[in-house]
Amino acid sequence: MLEDKVVVVSGVGPGLGRSIALRAAQSGADVVLAARTESRIAEIAREVEATGRRALAVPTDITDDESAAALVKAATDAFGRVDALVNNAFAVPPLVDLGEVDFADVRAGFETNVYAALRLTRLFSPALAEHRGSVVMINSAVIRHSKRLFGSYKMSKAALLSLAQSLATELGPQGIRVNTVAPGYIWADALREGFGQWAKQREVTVQDIYDEVAATLDLGRLPEPDEVADSVLFLLSPLSRAVTGHCLDVNAGEYHH
Repeated sequence: MLEDKVVVVSGVGPGLGRSIALRAAQSGADVVLAARTESRIAEIAREVEATGRRALAVPTDITDDESAAALVKAATDAFGRVDALVNNAFAVPPLVDLGEVDFADVRAGFETNVYAALRLTRLFSPALAEHRGSVVMINSAVIRHSKRLFGSYKMSKAALLSLAQSLATELGPQGIRVNTVAPGYIWADALREGFGQWAKQREVTVQDIYDEVAATLDLGRLPEPDEVADSVLFLLSPLSRAVTGHCLDVNAGEYHH
């Protein structure tokens, strides 16, 4: 599906970022891994290489202009092309009411969730245009609800959705598609840890918490990282060659849109 393409993934960690990188490699792509933690992306790079594809791990602060520019240079120098960009990095501001939130925390959330995604997309656009490439923004189901304490996070993710739609219009004439994937719960280590803390507070098991949450989803289960990653791959691939400006919700039916 992505044979001999080059895919750049930002914010690569042990959860969704890793799954996107590995699924891209399994689909035939070489992968550029960007994150602040060098040891983490080096480990995932070895996993990518074990699939038979090439990997480049580039320690990057995507909120910094020079560091982001260095990522673009490293990717193009190593592979000579870039076909796809996945803006996967995110930051969750402190979960407090908007009436109490620190504006510095709101700004920090926007730096990672919005400005960094714009920065990388702008920097990679010339390379993407050469091969009629694709960009996917990783958003969140937070844009589908207005639960208390999530206001600051929703502000930045709503802005990211608007950014993706506007970029789709601006970059379309260059042949670049820009889409969004909005996951809900992802059954990975971070969520398992959170459910563990919740279970301890309530004196129940993690499975009890899982079953309680899963019962609110149409499919009766939580999505796995690879399932979200496969949706990303669809939007990166020629299978979605006429799709741009779209948001694909991957939440097992938690919200309908």
